[in-house]
Amino acid sequence: MKISVKVHPRSSREEVQTDGDGLKIYLRESATDGKANEALRRVLGKHFKIAKSLVRIIKGERSRNKIVEIDN
Repeated sequence: MKISVKVHPRSSREEVQTDGDGLKIYLRESATDGKANEALRRVLGKHFKIAKSLVRIIKGERSRNKIVEIDN
């Protein structure tokens, strides 16, 4: 399953919100050294109750707008 995601790094909370066709993800980590991407995988894994290794960023590694693939 592919999902469109908008990431908000350095937020005061960690939260997943639905936004039309995609998701808004608020993360505490900053976008340096891939910390926000790793946190995104962890938060989505928790949200969908799967291992974070099943969450892959397929587009937008260095952007706030990403396409994420979740393996079932």
